[in-house]
Amino acid sequence: MNTETVSTTSDPDATAGDDVACNGSLPTVPCSVVWSGGHAYVLEPAGVRPRWMGVDDRGRAEELSGDDLRRRGWSRTCVR
Repeated sequence: MNTETVSTTSDPDATAGDDVACNGSLPTVPCSVVWSGGHAYVLEPAGVRPRWMGVDDRGRAEELSGDDLRRRGWSRTCVR
């Protein structure tokens, strides 16, 4: 089992193994979970265009595209 932390943030203290810059690909398997801005987002299959669903700071449902997550930065573990 691989427990390596994966992050797309540019942290100067991060080790080389922590950065996803080598592939930068979001998971594509339905029900995958990624973190962005301290919130979890789950990949839901939504017909033609999969979507990432989570909640905002006020607990309201929030839908993000893969491009939205790439712009915001994401990781496979919770980073606040």
